[in-house]
Amino acid sequence: MVSRTRPAGRRLRTLSVVGTAAVVVALTVSLLPNLAHAAEATLGAAAAQSGRYFGTAVAVNRLNDSAYTTILNREFNQVTAENEMKPDALQPNRGQFNYTNGDRLVSHARSRGMKVKGHTLAWHAQQPGWMQSLSGSALRQAMIDHITNVVTHYRGQLDSWDVVNEAYADGGGGGRRDSNLQRTGNDWIEVAFRTADAADPNVKLCYNDYNTDNWNDAKTQGVYNMVRDFKQRGVPIDCVGFQTHFTGGSNYPSNYRTTLSSFAALGVDVQVTELDIRNAPADAYRNVTNDCLAVSRCTGITVWGIRDSDSWRSSESPLLFNGSGQKKPAYDAVLTALNSATPNPTTPGPNPTTPGPNPTTPGPTAPPGSASEIVGAQSNRCIDAPSRNNGTRVQLYDCNRQSNQQWTYTSAKQLQVSGNMCLDAAGSGNGAAVQIYSCHSQTNQQWNVNSNGTISGVQSGRCLDVWSTANGAQVQLYDCHGQTNQQFRLVSR
Repeated sequence: MVSRTRPAGRRLRTLSVVGTAAVVVALTVSLLPNLAHAAEATLGAAAAQSGRYFGTAVAVNRLNDSAYTTILNREFNQVTAENEMKPDALQPNRGQFNYTNGDRLVSHARSRGMKVKGHTLAWHAQQPGWMQSLSGSALRQAMIDHITNVVTHYRGQLDSWDVVNEAYADGGGGGRRDSNLQRTGNDWIEVAFRTADAADPNVKLCYNDYNTDNWNDAKTQGVYNMVRDFKQRGVPIDCVGFQTHFTGGSNYPSNYRTTLSSFAALGVDVQVTELDIRNAPADAYRNVTNDCLAVSRCTGITVWGIRDSDSWRSSESPLLFNGSGQKKPAYDAVLTALNSATPNPTTPGPNPTTPGPNPTTPGPTAPPGSASEIVGAQSNRCIDAPSRNNGTRVQLYDCNRQSNQQWTYTSAKQLQVSGNMCLDAAGSGNGAAVQIYSCHSQTNQQWNVNSNGTISGVQSGRCLDVWSTANGAQVQLYDCHGQTNQQFRLVSR
């Protein structure tokens, strides 16, 4: 379960006592040192070096455009649904949900190791007509039912949700927007967050808004006061998104970094969620990127579209690629800033009060060639290959003794599954996807199985790592620290 009050810069690490009568196999191989920090050639890879993402809004109907998908797949390691997960798209008629386009986006992203943010569960705009006709308790119940159905459908597949979008009014009042949802009662935002948390306790829950960039603005302070209140009362909220739709360099507030750091100090992650800037001035894009990088709990940046021609503000040329897909000076400014970031060290978790098995004591060694399940110490679930297709992201799933969970560790240090498919690292940086791919002799398919329970890549020196214990939790690379979300045991069944 995601900690709704986790400390800054730390992901949840819970210790489980592992009890099993199964044979524990630990192949003792020395851990290679981490590779030196080096410049990456794409936005997502550069951001991943400091443990962040660089994402984009995606319109599913453009996935048929090869020029569009080439840039998407090359540059970004996170996506947000532009319109496909809004209420009118998912529930056009009451009780009739249409997940076709949302599922297509999730499938495209997850198969390539990208994080997915759902956008958005509760919003005064883009409600289907039937919802707009409701009010009071009927509308409140419709909101609850919608959130429960949608979050349950995507349970275990998304990194985060924009639970509530744009609930505060512009102007100097600092209060809530007068919407049909607000008129159901002032607690509607809290109800939305608690409902989402009940449907998926492991997904991050975010509030998202625009014109909240300047720390001195009343709207910013209104949202800040809400988040502070939620944290004090234990309302489940994990992150705050700043849309950052700037009209130009002069619109960039000098206290933007103060805004990000002030919210982060409340104990939430902060994210730049819908970045676009009129005429894409390189300095403004560089400033926004550096401000995020300066705040340890700023977990990533998402631009609202790929090419200028894809933007809702296309006449203002606000993005990093022009209509022909060529990189603009702002792209170079962002990439340079991302590559200049200091990699984020992993902060150790609290000392466990319940002792687990001694991770430094090697277990019995099995000869290469034996098939085993790779079982997470934290989750007690198995590393699972959902299909045999090249590029399929591996995940945690309930152990079932099927062939897609039976891994053979070879004398060449490969972990093979389903015959000729190998565990494969799609990159070498923090957050790089771990997938299956046809076996070859490259080092991104070679793994050290270490005596402390970690499995580290020969190419990267980084360890297999999971963000949660849920079914469907994806496996990634991350700096080795030996906590239980990086500990696995090879179990012969």
